[in-house]
Amino acid sequence: GGGAYGAAKAGGAFDLVRFVQQPQVVARIVSAVFALIVFACLVGDGYTSLPEDPKLFCVFNGNEDACRYGIGIGVLAFLACIFFFMVDVYFPQISNTTDRKYLVLADLGFSGLWTFLWFVGFCFLTNQWSWTQPGLVYIGADSARAAITFSFFSIFSWGLLLTFAY
Repeated sequence: GGGAYGAAKAGGAFDLVRFVQQPQVVARIVSAVFALIVFACLVGDGYTSLPEDPKLFCVFNGNEDACRYGIGIGVLAFLACIFFFMVDVYFPQISNTTDRKYLVLADLGFSGLWTFLWFVGFCFLTNQWSWTQPGLVYIGADSARAAITFSFFSIFSWGLLLTFAY
């Protein structure tokens, strides 16, 4: 063994190539990219207006909560990926088993929660998109579909992160 949470292996020089080849690092980068795509699609083309009314409305059946939810979980997921990426960088240098334990449990809990929230987001966005009248959305349709698609992919990428944390 490597001791509790790998603490016996703590220390040593940082090897970037070896670090980037770790499966959890690749999964974290992929999850960050998916989150970036979701919230960028919703911020960029998630709101539209009609020619006769300049007021913006969400492309998901006019439900502002759908756009806010997708943007919210996307931004928080992206920020969490950056945070846990930095934890992954410094994790081998941490020799205190209690600190390592809490970081692993935080990753486990957050990944589990975000797997669930992406599932809810996918279902919510898909449901609202199914009720959207096709004639009301022209420009944001592709972005809405991309947000739904990458919400679906995010369920699996965060599930993978959950598995690696476990």
